[in-house]
Amino acid sequence: MKKTALALALASAASLTMAADAGAGKAKAEAVCAACHGANGISVSDTIPNLAGQRAAYIEGQLKAFKGGIRKAPSATSPIATMAAIAMQLSDDDIANVAAHFSAQPGASGNAKSAQLANVAKTSVGFPEGYQSSFTKYHTISFPATKQVRHYFANPVALKAAKEGKALPNGSYLFAEIHSAKLGADGAPVKGADGQFVADKLVGYTAMGRDAGWGKDIPDMLRNDEWNYAVFTADKQHRPGINQAECLGCHKPLDKVSYTFTLQQLSAKAAQ
Repeated sequence: MKKTALALALASAASLTMAADAGAGKAKAEAVCAACHGANGISVSDTIPNLAGQRAAYIEGQLKAFKGGIRKAPSATSPIATMAAIAMQLSDDDIANVAAHFSAQPGASGNAKSAQLANVAKTSVGFPEGYQSSFTKYHTISFPATKQVRHYFANPVALKAAKEGKALPNGSYLFAEIHSAKLGADGAPVKGADGQFVADKLVGYTAMGRDAGWGKDIPDMLRNDEWNYAVFTADKQHRPGINQAECLGCHKPLDKVSYTFTLQQLSAKAAQ
């Protein structure tokens, strides 16, 4: 059934290719798609597929499959979920135009990569020194695939809004410590009394924060209101090469819950 639906999406895409406007597709690609796939279809990292020289009908079909839910994400943080969030904002003409633009580009040479979009790659989120005493720990999540555990913290602004049942306002800051899990003699992560992995070594941090004007330079299709995102190394420095566009795309569908995956847990903690 899924293969048939995808085949129909590809077939209908082929019928639109002749009428596509590659110039309009170029403008859309430069504004949004370039954040991950590069303006000319040469992606910004090895984990993102190149689109340059790909058949237009194939690109159209895939975008329609994302948009229509034919390609379903296995999790909310899957790249498929990100692509679905973007594709749902595209009209059929947008899809055909973008496909025409990318298909007309020469393929990638060797290990060529595009630079990240400067207006999207930058972040205004700094490291929250002293968070241990000023922030509230509100959640813990274990990650079996990476044998890691994350502890989540919120600043007073976010905690107060959650307690009052309000959307998280400017000044909110959510923060996570990333730890490798303590391993037992069998190599499996050790679990604590709460059922979560026991933290061993601190390996980094992730953060999301918002303030007035922080989202103004981000394209509307990626913008999460005023939120910005950051990843820090264990020594509190911004981790090089992080593409904020991937964070923005991942959180984009969460506009009804302050673009936050853990708002429910934060609200529960605030209510205690």
